[in-house]
Amino acid sequence: MNFETYPFEKLATLLNDIVPNDAYSELSLTIGEPQFSTPQFILNVLNDSAALLNKYPKTAGEPILRDAMIKYNKERFDLVLDNSQIIPTFGTREVLFNFPQFLLHDIEQPVMVFPNPFYQIYEGAAKATKSEVIYLNLNTSNNFQPEIDEVSLVKADFVILNSPNNPTSSVMPMDDLKKWVNLALKHNFVLMNDECYADLYLDEPLPSLLNASLEVGNVDYKNILVINSISKRSSAPGLRSGFIAGDAEILRAYMVYRTYVGCASPLPLQHAAAAAWADQEHVAIFREKYKKNFEVAKDILGVSTPMATFYIWLKVDNEIAFTVKLYEEYNLKVIPGSFLGRVGEGKGYVRLALVYEVDKTKEALERIKLCMEKS
Repeated sequence: MNFETYPFEKLATLLNDIVPNDAYSELSLTIGEPQFSTPQFILNVLNDSAALLNKYPKTAGEPILRDAMIKYNKERFDLVLDNSQIIPTFGTREVLFNFPQFLLHDIEQPVMVFPNPFYQIYEGAAKATKSEVIYLNLNTSNNFQPEIDEVSLVKADFVILNSPNNPTSSVMPMDDLKKWVNLALKHNFVLMNDECYADLYLDEPLPSLLNASLEVGNVDYKNILVINSISKRSSAPGLRSGFIAGDAEILRAYMVYRTYVGCASPLPLQHAAAAAWADQEHVAIFREKYKKNFEVAKDILGVSTPMATFYIWLKVDNEIAFTVKLYEEYNLKVIPGSFLGRVGEGKGYVRLALVYEVDKTKEALERIKLCMEKS
């Protein structure tokens, strides 16, 4: 398979021969990995569950984890799910890669649709399934919202939305989510929303695509799925805990497929993840940290504050030249937007991941301001 080089590898190649200014300490705003400590109560459960390593984990997930995920969906989204409508997963990246292979296996000339720019695993899944790709281009002309083209959607088999969005930080309003649900029913494609940043809202809680499904009367979530993860919300990416939820009929067959994939989460991780999913108070603490970072970004760079995520999609004249200059003169790494998009999308932007405490974030943003002023 001819997979595209990952953005971080492209960045390493771009900066390989450049010697950064050692007058500045090394900083990086490239990876969407929270740099805050995982809450102690999660670590305590992990430690207390370590003896369970002598047991094989179930692919379907332990009841303690499923119950915690169901509780989370009730408390966070007021969704009443049962065990047939949710599957614990080893994070969400593996789902994004293997679910399309399950779903599209028996379809000749499958068609996948997803935003552009995008999280690159979407493209990897398309290549693995030999799918034709239709891009939902996100740019200033559509306010970074995926535009509906019913002519293209007629042939779609699988559509991925990503709201709140990585890398643009855009958020789809409920009315738009409902339109997409109706389109999935009308044209009979499977619609998934990647909701890994749903809990990193700055002010008002954001709805799930499953809420939109209920709003339009699709109470069985036919053709509708969501994925979510504790990596961002709980500052615990190493736990690799996520879920896929929605259409029970699809999930029933997918569960059989997953027994062959071999990606069951170890029992200590499941117990620790269950503690994280069941608790909402610690997430509010992290939201406040990101909110402060965005306030600093607004003061220093004059950028608008997004509704969610921890990303800034920063407009620059030349994203490649700016990335090189920023590293060479200020020892700071960012991701060029063109590394995250195709057919020209992402050009003229860099993505900043504000994943540090506010003091370090401020230091990084002040370097960016200096670099922009000198450009």
